[in-house]
Amino acid sequence: MRAQLARIDAVLVQAVIAAALSFAHLHDVASAAGQDGWKAWAYPVSVDLLLVAAWRRLRTGDAKAAGWCWFVIALVASLGANVATAGLLDLDHVPAWLRILVAGWPAVAFLGGTLLAHSAPLAPDAVEERGPEGTDAPDSPPPPVTAPAPTPPPAVPVPAALVDHARKVATEHHARTGTAIDTTTLRARLGVPMPMADAIAAHL
Repeated sequence: MRAQLARIDAVLVQAVIAAALSFAHLHDVASAAGQDGWKAWAYPVSVDLLLVAAWRRLRTGDAKAAGWCWFVIALVASLGANVATAGLLDLDHVPAWLRILVAGWPAVAFLGGTLLAHSAPLAPDAVEERGPEGTDAPDSPPPPVTAPAPTPPPAVPVPAALVDHARKVATEHHARTGTAIDTTTLRARLGVPMPMADAIAAHL
């Protein structure tokens, strides 16, 4: 356990030292290229943040090509500053092309950070709710509405004698008027309720 903690402590110390040296080199290059004050300190922060964002995309994201692209760009910026401060570049007489690169870096870093942040893959829940081509999945159709089946009227018992009497009334009506008797007239002639008249008419 102690050996493992010792290894972790050594790695952390090494990482802090490397980060501090790289940070200082980037600041020195930015300052030599005409970026003074707080702006010179903002450049190493911008490079390191882009490097971390690209590395995070490589570890957790799906767009590996974009992650590698911006990781290499940030790494070249960091390594370039380290090499430039090693005596290969006269920081008192910085060439114009380096001034142009330093001046254009904020736009490059902003573009890279925006693309890495806003091109993250969809969460699993969001993927499941979208169709195969990225469109929202259509809502399931509502269940069909069926009209209730009509309830047949209850059967009304009709005495056979009443049916025979109704036939006589219907025959007499037809002989007198030449037309078949309707239910309303049949009900009035027999003096029965309308449901009973309907039941009797069904037997005629």
